[in-house]
Amino acid sequence: MTQELQDDVVPATEPVKRTKPLTIAEFTDNYGPAHSGLLYAVQFLEEQVLAAGHKVLLVAPEAKGPNPHAGNPNRREIRLPSVPIPGTQIRLSMGQDFDYRLAQLVANPPDIIHVHGMGAIGLLGMWAAQRTGKPLVITWHTDLEAYAEHYWHVVPFLNAAYKVYAMHLEKSWAQVKKMKLKPPRRGRAQVELLTLAANMLTDADLVTTPSDKTAKRVLEIAPSAKVRVVPNGTDALPELPPISKGRGPRLIYVGRISLEKGIGLMLEAFELVRDQIPDAELMIVGDWRETPQKLRRRLQRAARFGGVKLPGQIPREKLGAYYASGDAFVFASLTDTQALVLHEAAHAGLPFVMVDHELRLVIDPGVNAVLARPNPVSLAGAMVSMLNALKDPAFAASASARSREMAARWTIANQSKEFVEIYEALAAGRPVPLTEGLEPDYGRRVFPGRTVTAQYDPPE
Repeated sequence: MTQELQDDVVPATEPVKRTKPLTIAEFTDNYGPAHSGLLYAVQFLEEQVLAAGHKVLLVAPEAKGPNPHAGNPNRREIRLPSVPIPGTQIRLSMGQDFDYRLAQLVANPPDIIHVHGMGAIGLLGMWAAQRTGKPLVITWHTDLEAYAEHYWHVVPFLNAAYKVYAMHLEKSWAQVKKMKLKPPRRGRAQVELLTLAANMLTDADLVTTPSDKTAKRVLEIAPSAKVRVVPNGTDALPELPPISKGRGPRLIYVGRISLEKGIGLMLEAFELVRDQIPDAELMIVGDWRETPQKLRRRLQRAARFGGVKLPGQIPREKLGAYYASGDAFVFASLTDTQALVLHEAAHAGLPFVMVDHELRLVIDPGVNAVLARPNPVSLAGAMVSMLNALKDPAFAASASARSREMAARWTIANQSKEFVEIYEALAAGRPVPLTEGLEPDYGRRVFPGRTVTAQYDPPE
């Protein structure tokens, strides 16, 4: 969020005295097993909600994964049976036990329902909000077009669930599974997914986004959505001695390794970098072994012959040593809505090479970042430009200081405190100020300038 917009957004209201703590239900379709920015964002939020004296109910797919809040007496979980989606490192709940869990939520409703994303469990959260009349917050962590591009195959199930929700019928989840779910063609599925997103976003009492970029995307497809920009916070990782490296400079990427993260673009660009700086290294930190076969083979080939290092998945508490070993952080994704790894890298004092020109929370072009266009030649040129600039100690010191300075603004405590204030305001029926000054890029619009309401056939 720009400084001007940050100044325009005032706290919801001063906290009021409560006779009892609130119960905040967090519905998320991504809570392991893979590490992700969404997983950590939800966990950071849980931590601050608990610290504020409230209670947390987590609703998520059944999956193994890191859970630092397990055992907290003010926190409980509903884990639903799930199946893996091949090649995505994601588990999807397919509706088993939804009727029973929905009945539980209606009988003993939380005070606030907070949905993260658009999967089946997110839709369960929307059902619970509809049945109980409790305030519904949706946080949009996902680039809409990217989601439609990479996860179009789950559309039939999501659309069937939304049909029942949208018709405001007292139907059971079993009826959703009886509906005819013919897989649509890819192009049609993508449009249907964006239509579904538009309706979800319009239905919410409040939509929060982690960046101006995502807020504008939301308003492009759901112009009447009530949007508040609340960036996710993150704190500096423990400082550790850097891991060893070769004689040359090291570019580093940390995060999920998947097609939409621009890994292929990064590899192509780095091949060109090696032509100019033969001893340069590119370290890609993440679980590359679970990537689609074509990308996995490409990474293995680059590791054998192209100066690419693949240490695999590293526990978060040990990542400080890897950030400390890098000279610059490379980010080739255009699909991220904030990217907490950028904040982690900024806390570590790293400068950036970026192709996304809209993520600016910790980016100051020309001071701690070089921006490129999303093609191999431009990205390679930006990498070389940054590595050459870092040979100047004055530039290196200035870039590092600027990264740390910008990261310090977006701490977990500061950003989660804003969410706690939002929860308290909504529970008390007080209005929540929206972020002003957001101007959607209407040249990118998928739908005309109105909210799209899909026309559905009644379920059989």
